[in-house]
Amino acid sequence: MIKVGILGAAGYTGGELIRLLLNHPQVEKVFANSESNAGNPVCDIHEGLYGETDMLFTDKMPFDKVDVLFFCFGHGKSEAFLKEHDIPDNVRIIDLAQDFRIKGNHDYVYGLPEIHRNETASCLRLANPGCFATCIQLGLLPLAKAGLLTHDISVNAVTGSTGAGQKPGATTHFSWRQNNFSVYKLFTHQHLHEICQTLNELRPDTAPAVADTLDEGFDVQNGKITVDFIPYRGDFARGIFCTEVVTLDRAADKAEIVAMYKDFYRDAAFTHYVEKAPDLKQVVNTNKALVHLDTFGRKVVVTVMIDNLLKGAVGQAVQNMNIMFNIDEKAGLALKASAF
Repeated sequence: MIKVGILGAAGYTGGELIRLLLNHPQVEKVFANSESNAGNPVCDIHEGLYGETDMLFTDKMPFDKVDVLFFCFGHGKSEAFLKEHDIPDNVRIIDLAQDFRIKGNHDYVYGLPEIHRNETASCLRLANPGCFATCIQLGLLPLAKAGLLTHDISVNAVTGSTGAGQKPGATTHFSWRQNNFSVYKLFTHQHLHEICQTLNELRPDTAPAVADTLDEGFDVQNGKITVDFIPYRGDFARGIFCTEVVTLDRAADKAEIVAMYKDFYRDAAFTHYVEKAPDLKQVVNTNKALVHLDTFGRKVVVTVMIDNLLKGAVGQAVQNMNIMFNIDEKAGLALKASAF
């Protein structure tokens, strides 16, 4: 059995992670840490777990008793936490924050399972991709690998309110969010860094130079792939619906590009190319990503959707844990979308 500890267990991602691990056949939950809720039943905070567990939150962190730690902290806290605590070298870490997603002076592997499976399988420290980043990348990876991202890439994506975390705020308040729609972080969303990092790493050296590319301060040089990304706040709790418009050098051959996508994702456990344009309800409460495309002259329009808390966060984190421990990649993730 894999012994698991969860840090920052009282938030949305912590609750979803506990829900998944309760049904994981090869996991033993050792502790769910939350200093502010220590001693309280987990189901008092995550009320959907009533009748599922009698676990209590704890302020203790017995690192020596676990095989893997999940960091469900807010962004920026993971790096500070590691400076203040000694974690045994043999304990694996899966970090859901953005602290180690960009390559630098650390040993974390960026864990997008569709392309980083081998690195994930052998690593001790893993940076789980962001929710928008996961969704956007899954729509663009096949084109990046084929060297077809040589012009502007325009992305629009709508996320549910859970993407902002559990702590209430002005733009997550029900009376503001209900029957409302808004844009935020225009062209400056933090996930752009990891998106551009992956696309440029996957792009073949023989690909044509990128044309009409602007450096918008995302730490990429001219001639590298950049993305124009407009994020929106949607009037729903969970899920991401994304559309991406890519311009090719020549008229797009839909059959050829669809075949490319199907081949790219043929072995992917949860990412599927679908022939019909999908809708958000097909992925909510699942670890699936659904991808569809249409072509219009030189334009390729890709539609992608995921559940931001699952494939965009803890579902993907559990998927990565399964890969790290060489067990069935789908273990604990047999989640079904609602029929309605």
